[in-house]
Amino acid sequence: MDNAIDKIAWVHIVDRKVLCARSKGKDTYYMPGGKRDPGETDEETLQREVAEELSVSIIPETISYFGTFEAEAHGKHGKRVKMACYSAEYRGELQPASEIEELAWLTYEDRNRVSDVTGLIFDSLHESGQI
Repeated sequence: MDNAIDKIAWVHIVDRKVLCARSKGKDTYYMPGGKRDPGETDEETLQREVAEELSVSIIPETISYFGTFEAEAHGKHGKRVKMACYSAEYRGELQPASEIEELAWLTYEDRNRVSDVTGLIFDSLHESGQI
């Protein structure tokens, strides 16, 4: 049985930089997104989490699956996180909200500042020439 933490993430790239978020009191950056609520689809989770964390609205018809990545959950030894990633366009102005303290545009050279699973996403983006 798969007992990995089920998360959805938004992959947003501008000028070869990836939008990442840092939660209050943390020193590691993550892809924006979060855990699915019971009964939610990936798309619904993506829209809700991005709105809660970044104060913008994902445009549903632009959502595109990017990939699923799995690694040890940051700060949770022995626990894994499985992250389904999507790209999408948005409306609004990006602003940290909820538990998010800071938004940052990171390059591949910032890989050491992100969680393990986000590092795998960075590797994939780098290998495909997107960052």
